[in-house]
Amino acid sequence: MSRAHVVRIVSCLLPVALCACATQANPSPDASLEASTDASETVAEVVPAQPALLPKVPQPPERPVAPESVTDPAIGRQQRIDNFVEYTATTYGVDRDYIRRVLAQATYRQGIIDAMNRPAEAVRQWHEYRPIFINDARTNGGIAFYRQNRAALDRIAADTGVPAEYIVAIIGVETSYGRVTGSYKVIDALYTLAFDFPRRAPFFAGELAQLFALQKAEPQLDILELKGSYAGAMGLGQFMPSSYRLWAKDGDGDGRRDLITHLPDVFASIANYFVIHGWERGGPVVARADRASGAEDFVPETVDPIHPLAALEQRGYAPRAGEPRTEGATLLTLQGAAGPEYWLGYRNFYVITRYNRSPMYALSVHQLAQAIRQGSANG
Repeated sequence: MSRAHVVRIVSCLLPVALCACATQANPSPDASLEASTDASETVAEVVPAQPALLPKVPQPPERPVAPESVTDPAIGRQQRIDNFVEYTATTYGVDRDYIRRVLAQATYRQGIIDAMNRPAEAVRQWHEYRPIFINDARTNGGIAFYRQNRAALDRIAADTGVPAEYIVAIIGVETSYGRVTGSYKVIDALYTLAFDFPRRAPFFAGELAQLFALQKAEPQLDILELKGSYAGAMGLGQFMPSSYRLWAKDGDGDGRRDLITHLPDVFASIANYFVIHGWERGGPVVARADRASGAEDFVPETVDPIHPLAALEQRGYAPRAGEPRTEGATLLTLQGAAGPEYWLGYRNFYVITRYNRSPMYALSVHQLAQAIRQGSANG
């Protein structure tokens, strides 16, 4: 759609219909209007057009979810389980009797349902959220962890372009460098959520099927003993079964992918997750921005870096002097301890949000990574 100029119409202005889908950018609030072909109705006023939105960061295909025959709550529970066995066997080539034997040993856990249904905590502001992850203990732990594993981390960083400090920061935020990886049996968590949590059953039943497919690919994994979060995430990097199966890497060439205890595989897999989701080698992550006097509030509908930097500057949000600049950004407005903070999130910031969709999570990972890099360089 051309954005060169927009002719304003006195009457019969018809908005252009924009179809929304998962792979399209959200319509901009200043989308062009179709002009009437009757010249007598036009006014010679012409307004400058906003720059066109940039393409979204290319993403891998969506992970599969289970079909309605497995997840429809109108179908009896046992029938859904039987349908799950057939779906998993047919889709991933796993032996039906094996699936049944494993499911017979899984246990429904009411505590998992309670955790999923628990009312969300009050939304924290940035100045309340940041200290959870940006503190001396987390920073010093990350510096020590990096120094202990520098050779493996630096090798992965050189191979993938994902800096070592970001790999370490993910592990620090997710599991406190491996100290807190979860106490729930993964099979119990996914079994419970697949068959007794209808709201998200398609996702969790899909992950349960992926767990069987993962064990087929990695036979050393005992899926009856794997432990993780109440949502079924595993290991130092807290990978869900689909992420583990699709994007985990063998970090040292020993022929297996162990994200539970084997650090080279954990490092390579976190880096690969970033690469798969569009990490740009050497690219910036964020820039602190200033808001011009009189600038209007702007809250983008997506964290995709689809706004040209020039367009954000026209709106009154520009990188501070000395901050990195690159084409394509989104704007974050966060409540800091001293008032509003404005940040421009670039492509690599968006990639971190693919690990966890919270922008505050992604900014915490970035700032923890910077603190780890600085501390490691100083000692």
